[in-house]
Amino acid sequence: MMDVERRHLGTSGLAVTPIGLGLAGVGRPAYLGAGRDDELGSDRSVEAMERRTHELLDAAYEAGVRYVDAARSYGLAERFLGTWLTERKLPPGDPVVGSKWGYTYVGDWSTDASVHEVKDHSFGALRRQHAESRAELGDHLQLYQIHSATWETGVLDDLAVLDELARLKEAGIAIGLTVRGTGQSDVIRQSLEMRMDGVRVFHTVQATWNLLERAAGPALDEAHQAGYGVIIKEALANGRLTNSGDTAGGVLGKIAKEHGAQVDAVAIAAVLANPWADVVLSGAIGVDQLASNLEALSIQLSEAETEALMELTEPSGTYWSRRQAERWT
Repeated sequence: MMDVERRHLGTSGLAVTPIGLGLAGVGRPAYLGAGRDDELGSDRSVEAMERRTHELLDAAYEAGVRYVDAARSYGLAERFLGTWLTERKLPPGDPVVGSKWGYTYVGDWSTDASVHEVKDHSFGALRRQHAESRAELGDHLQLYQIHSATWETGVLDDLAVLDELARLKEAGIAIGLTVRGTGQSDVIRQSLEMRMDGVRVFHTVQATWNLLERAAGPALDEAHQAGYGVIIKEALANGRLTNSGDTAGGVLGKIAKEHGAQVDAVAIAAVLANPWADVVLSGAIGVDQLASNLEALSIQLSEAETEALMELTEPSGTYWSRRQAERWT
């Protein structure tokens, strides 16, 4: 087992590792990401995906990873994680488990579904999905997050939802939110103002930040300084910042070659270089991918390399428009 440093996740009281494992890509048969067909093949039965998830969790745990991220909308990810925790007889907190509410998986275990998930940020959805998450994860569930909080749903203005989150917080569960899209920074800053009985509602924020999309950086820095734990998702831009993506050549490939690493490791190292980034999620769907992602822990980018990588940055609107247009496979 590797000795990976633990760090406090803001004021949540949770101790996590710099790289965590996200289960979005293995809890359901279809998701965004380059190279999924090559890695997963044609057998995406429930049994095959559960075996793959357990193999990934075994490899991550052995490598010292101590944060795992799931969601109600990730197909059967919570169930797969729950069976793994039970089989391994691991105590709550080892690893720390976070999950999310706000989307329901409706893809019927098909790669060809016209709709894979449906958003619902209502009080009723929170009560229902929290009960479902607890049924799968029990006391292992230690961080519960609003999944993709946005202005449009009004979830941060819903007093019934905020009261329920405060109740869960009083019961000992850390509360967070995840954000997405061009409005990430605005929602993060709004969340910092949210208080119930004078106490800030949220412990953590999970956001997209990568070499292509850096817009949320200043807001994440503010949140971190205010005591939030910061979790970074989509560090590899759903496969674009890997050998299978469209950025493997050029400056990213050159720097990776100089470090004797794959491009994904350099891309994750660039995220870890931000002092406000507490956890970066690996979205690996195979053990070899996970091992490559973890190489980021040993990469120290120079100031010149960091500056060179800035040439990859895209306008935020361009990045999110392209992501929205990508097909699930």
